[in-house]
Amino acid sequence: MSISAEDVGPVAFLFLTFPGERADPAVIDTFREVVAQGVITILDLVFVSKGADGTLRQVEVDEDLDSIGLAALSLEAKALISDEDLEVVRESLEPGTSAVALVYEQTWARKLAAASRHAGGEVALHLHIPREVVEAAIAAAV
Repeated sequence: MSISAEDVGPVAFLFLTFPGERADPAVIDTFREVVAQGVITILDLVFVSKGADGTLRQVEVDEDLDSIGLAALSLEAKALISDEDLEVVRESLEPGTSAVALVYEQTWARKLAAASRHAGGEVALHLHIPREVVEAAIAAAV
């Protein structure tokens, strides 16, 4: 499905790590599920792994994703992940680990964002609240 830039909901960058040099199949299944449900649309994806010897491997979305366990995620990349983003990913990986860097649209909010734009407004702020902060707030409320 093709959408215009005006129709896009809030977009975010996500960086997930895994032990080993392949993406975890359960995580990939969950990605497929939330995409199929229309919760998110994956706009770009890059896989990076660091071998036990420190050798880096990077696989772009238009390359063979089957070898790294990501073939189930078919998408048309939009080249939204920068070299600077990938440098942060590469530098943070420990030997023997891998990561998926992805940019995704929060599709569930597409209509809400479009309605706001059509009314003359915009999505003015979209923040991620760290998990630790949410956990602390929930624990304090109990």
